[in-house]
Amino acid sequence: MLSPTDDLLDDVRTVISQSLLGIAAALSDLLRPMVPHAALVIFTEDCTGRPQKKAGAARIVEHVTIAELDELRSRAGGLQPARFDDATIAGGAHPVVVFTADTAAILVLVDVDGVEIADDTSARIARIWQLVALSIRQQVATASPAYLADSRSASRERASLIADLTDAHATALESLLVVLRSPQHGDAAARQRAIDIAAGAMVSLRAVSDRDRMLAEEPVHSAFERLRDDLAPLVRHGGLDVEFVPPPATGRPLPGEVAHAARAVVRGAVLALSDADGVDRVRIQWDCDGSNLLVDIRDNGAGDLTVETPGLGQLAARVAVLDGSFTVAGTAGWGSQLQITLPLDAAAPVINVPDAGQLTPRERDVLTLLAEGARNRAIGVALTISENTVKFHVANLLHKTGTTSRAQLVALVAAHAG
Repeated sequence: MLSPTDDLLDDVRTVISQSLLGIAAALSDLLRPMVPHAALVIFTEDCTGRPQKKAGAARIVEHVTIAELDELRSRAGGLQPARFDDATIAGGAHPVVVFTADTAAILVLVDVDGVEIADDTSARIARIWQLVALSIRQQVATASPAYLADSRSASRERASLIADLTDAHATALESLLVVLRSPQHGDAAARQRAIDIAAGAMVSLRAVSDRDRMLAEEPVHSAFERLRDDLAPLVRHGGLDVEFVPPPATGRPLPGEVAHAARAVVRGAVLALSDADGVDRVRIQWDCDGSNLLVDIRDNGAGDLTVETPGLGQLAARVAVLDGSFTVAGTAGWGSQLQITLPLDAAAPVINVPDAGQLTPRERDVLTLLAEGARNRAIGVALTISENTVKFHVANLLHKTGTTSRAQLVALVAAHAG
């Protein structure tokens, strides 16, 4: 007969066996009997494309922001569970419990008002979260090509959204400053106060944008140092002499998914090389030409490795997902050389200009108003349709044109009109 501990271990195994996209829902199902909650949110910088993983009430999971989660992590402090009765989540105050893992990832259980959590239950959840957070880190390190593609797509969409949001709010605030600074207005003290508020809002907005960029990028030199740390056990205990040639410290920051993929590919390559006959020295060099991360790996083996060598084919597939190149060359008796190129920027999406017949009459109406700068509410009023219907038409237009943002869509219309 299975003991309660055995049952719990089986449940935890079920959670960590989930994909990165499904792990939040599985963890929420496991923890809900212990701590009833309306939503569960994971925030981990290991997943740069999708640092949030969420399950539960749409009113929470659809509106929670990275800035809110970052603030919660700061408030929680160390590894001990922290409870806040008025935490800001999804734009409102909610009672939450925050668990922090050794990986610096946090688990947030939202809307736990009136729920008493015994110390042993809290400790049990903390241990479960440590295992889940470690599993997430390991899954990212060995992510499938499909997840890498999804991560890169998500990073591009988020960057576009942040850019649009920043530009829109900056323009509005700058316009406000112009009006409030005008000598035509009275009450100088009130005007000065308004200027201070607007200026502070602009600084805050830029800080949010900068914070998001920090989460989405990693300095090339720190990414290389993390690789060195990852390979340290192999160097110490594997009998392999590894020479590290670091990139310039001033190189361009790497997109998060590129940094993760590069480390994972190099780790896999070194493991494959260490299994080859006669290899006891490996040289790893990173460089950056401003557009690509360049990785060069050499060994002192027989020089007979190819892309078909066990372990290398899967690495080539990971590189291909990021539009990179992976080549293997060898010289008999002199060793093998692996050269990997990873573009730092995702390939621009192919934008299609649909014929008029491909758009419905209502989509053409919405597109015309979008090009004039109208927002969803104004479009809805003009066309006597709801905002949700406007969003539906905009989504269809993005899909049909291959664009990823309203700004791209408007620019496409302007270019086509010209």
